[in-house]
Amino acid sequence: MHDNESSPGQKKKLKPNRLEYTGKMILAPMVKVGTLPMRLLALEYGADIVYTEEIIDWKLLNSNRVENKLLGTVDYIDKTDNTLVFRTCPQERGHLVLQIGTSDGDRAARVAKMVEQDIDGIDVNMGCPKSFSLKGGMGAALLTKPDKILDILTKLKASVSIPVTCKIRVFSDVAKSVELVKMIETTGVAAVGVHGRTKDQRPNDENNVDAIKQIVAAVNVPIIANGGSSNNRNSPINTYQGIRQFWKESTASSVMIARAAEWNVSVFRDAEKLVDIMTVIHQYLAIAIHYDYPFLIVKYCVQQMLGSMQSETELGKKFLESATMGDLCRVFDIEDAYRERQKELGLNNIPDHVYSARIDQNDRNSKPLVEGLCVEEKFCPFIRAHYGPDNSNDLPKSRLLNYTRQKQIEAPAYKVYQDDKKFRCIVSVQGSYYSSLSWEKNKRYAEQAAAIVANLCLGIHTPEFVKLQEEMKKSEVVQDNIVNNNNEAVKSQS
Repeated sequence: MHDNESSPGQKKKLKPNRLEYTGKMILAPMVKVGTLPMRLLALEYGADIVYTEEIIDWKLLNSNRVENKLLGTVDYIDKTDNTLVFRTCPQERGHLVLQIGTSDGDRAARVAKMVEQDIDGIDVNMGCPKSFSLKGGMGAALLTKPDKILDILTKLKASVSIPVTCKIRVFSDVAKSVELVKMIETTGVAAVGVHGRTKDQRPNDENNVDAIKQIVAAVNVPIIANGGSSNNRNSPINTYQGIRQFWKESTASSVMIARAAEWNVSVFRDAEKLVDIMTVIHQYLAIAIHYDYPFLIVKYCVQQMLGSMQSETELGKKFLESATMGDLCRVFDIEDAYRERQKELGLNNIPDHVYSARIDQNDRNSKPLVEGLCVEEKFCPFIRAHYGPDNSNDLPKSRLLNYTRQKQIEAPAYKVYQDDKKFRCIVSVQGSYYSSLSWEKNKRYAEQAAAIVANLCLGIHTPEFVKLQEEMKKSEVVQDNIVNNNNEAVKSQS
């Protein structure tokens, strides 16, 4: 670890060199885990290269690049719902590989050109066995489509000057795996990541180290060995020495670490023992707070680190109940640090549950749920843990229904709208319409969020009424300032 840090997770800035894939220990691409806080912490513990989580090509193509002056980062923000797609900072330059999910060479090339200035290498996921990837013709679905593999990698190579790589899984027939990697090698990629399990195998199945060795012996392109972590988090395999042994046995040029790093990223440190997990969690949270990371990502990563402690300790149980970053930081006794950082960013008056990457006011108003319908909209997500049981009279919908009954008017009518796996709702009360700008994970939450807005606008004194009114007034001022800053940033780059 470095003593001369100017911010959490910050390493000494070096001029980025072209990535080399020989003799390297690499953080594998993992959902939510491969985001900025964990990447920076992995580098602090000794990782040479860090991969992002897989990001689908369409997601990046549908995003705006914003230089976030508040955080000193470059952000890619989804044009549809203004959520964070990808965030990077100067401290990881020279080490960063973006992994994309794609099934089309032209789209892949467009993405590569779009992000080339912010990354050091680009990788194509050709090994993910999840149904989402397979149905979209991505991930492991590409393994049986050599023409498509050639098209994607060839067009990527032609479009950018940074290194292009891909990550695959082996076939049960090793000879077939060797043949595939030989074909990939002809495209001129800088390296090939090889996971020693087939697409149908799972973590408890044995990793085929011999298959990786045979591939290494048959090609000249650097091979990155993957799949060496044990599914038992306490196994000696999931240590620095254990990973190095797997690397040695594979004879590969480099090694890529997934689950062992997900559970304790200090696995990259050359030491006999891993760092105590509570120390690692506090280090991770310090970086997440500094870079204002979304609660859901932070909670997921901490969950992976806590493991069974979630259910076996009081701290773990309180952690599971957390519903905002404020809640989570309180569990780990660092709420003051979180509040102070929010104050530094000018966000201390924004409710905990409002994500701070900031909504573009003009963009959101140009895309109404229903054209021509006058809807009162506010950003009021429904945080389930802030309310009682499902039948509680404190739930926003219950409060709104009681209001209409007392007024002897028609009951509220809810209309839910779906976009992919996200939901929003419009509730009508006596000819007026209300909706929350937050996209919720299910229909029930979307209805509750819409009811919160209706309650706020109608002056219904729900438990959160006074606090919400105060916070909304304060946050609108801060939000406008942030939106103006981001709009200026977008204009200056266009």
